[in-house]
Amino acid sequence: MSYDAEYKKKFCSAEQAVKVVKSGDWVDYAFGLNQPVALDAALAERKGELNDIKIRGTLGLKPRQVVETDRERAVFTYSSWHFSGYERKLHDQRLCTYIPLLFRQQPKYYRQELPVDVAMVAVAPMDKHGYFNFSMSNTALKAIVEKAKIVIVEENNCLPVALGGREECVHISEVDFITRHDASLPTLPAAPPDDIDKKVAELIVADIVDGSTVQLGIGGMPNAVGSMIAESDLKDMGMHTEMLVDAYLAMYKKGKLTNRKKTLDKGKGAWAFGMGSQELYEWVDGNPGLASYSVDYTNDPYVIGQIDNFVSVNNCLEVDLFGQVSSESSGARHISGTGGQLDFVTGAYMSKGGKSFICFKASYQGKSGAQSRVAPVLPQGSIVTAPRTQLNYLVSEWGKVNLMGASNWERAERIISIAHPDFRDDLIKQAEKMNIWRQSNKKTV
Repeated sequence: MSYDAEYKKKFCSAEQAVKVVKSGDWVDYAFGLNQPVALDAALAERKGELNDIKIRGTLGLKPRQVVETDRERAVFTYSSWHFSGYERKLHDQRLCTYIPLLFRQQPKYYRQELPVDVAMVAVAPMDKHGYFNFSMSNTALKAIVEKAKIVIVEENNCLPVALGGREECVHISEVDFITRHDASLPTLPAAPPDDIDKKVAELIVADIVDGSTVQLGIGGMPNAVGSMIAESDLKDMGMHTEMLVDAYLAMYKKGKLTNRKKTLDKGKGAWAFGMGSQELYEWVDGNPGLASYSVDYTNDPYVIGQIDNFVSVNNCLEVDLFGQVSSESSGARHISGTGGQLDFVTGAYMSKGGKSFICFKASYQGKSGAQSRVAPVLPQGSIVTAPRTQLNYLVSEWGKVNLMGASNWERAERIISIAHPDFRDDLIKQAEKMNIWRQSNKKTV
């Protein structure tokens, strides 16, 4: 069956397509690399004709013209489910609002709770069967286009085709307008690991066994873990992750990533979205060894728990002596987002032989000098990303501790043991004031 006639009927310029947006509408931009470029610019041009346009996006890697042309937020109100560096700067300038999110539930948020008047999604060009592939960003896109009253796709020949999985595409019969804009994809190179990253990675990799399935979060330390696995003696590793990053490609090129031992999706690496190098995007294109899934599958703790020897590795910004982890804000200043950290912390511990690791550098340089990332209590306004009840392993360059089942005094003792030595005495004093320090604890830990 040919879809040429239907394609021609629905094809138009970006300027024509955005004319469907009317005042008061909720508009959704797709996730990350799939956010529209030409449609965004065309909608920004309509600033003088519209009012009260609410726009949702996630991990914007390029400037959003609806924001840059309306810095008073007179017409366009932009919000994000997870901040990129660009969106963090917008937030600091009061030009972007954060939307709290437990990532695995995002498709349900759309299907059950949220209005979507117009969805704008960059996609790979239509195939012979009439499907537009969601490429590097499956996440919740199928739920968004199902909920939207009007669906506009922006074909981009630079987007690779990511095989599923499930919910990795939309059919032309579900699309109202088609436009085209071939834009090169932003790359997100991983920062080279420093000595602290390597030390933390060594502590984690020592606890990983052959055949483990690994989830790596955003950041230098998780990438360092993947790179170290690639150079290790480990074999037959599996991939089940929300974010596909270059560390997995490094593992694959060294013959470490086979997915042969997985108890789910055997032979395939499961993922929900990806960002990284151009080589990573080329690896994704048409690769039957990779399976793109919606995030309500990749991040479901009950799915993760069915995969034996599951290892989850994520970063945090700060941890307190109760074991509460903040990975998304510095006090009231929002940095990134909850994302799927809690999803994987929960699911990894449900796995037979599974472990979750939250890692951090024990100190950092603040305006007043060296500061500890271990605090007696989290600063006022800090968001708890992973609650104390869910925390398994906590790792810094000073050690690795398991907090599952530990009492408050045991937690305080263990967490202080991996704090930077310069701050330990003061942390002990604070723990004593908080009545979570056992008097027979060693003074030097």
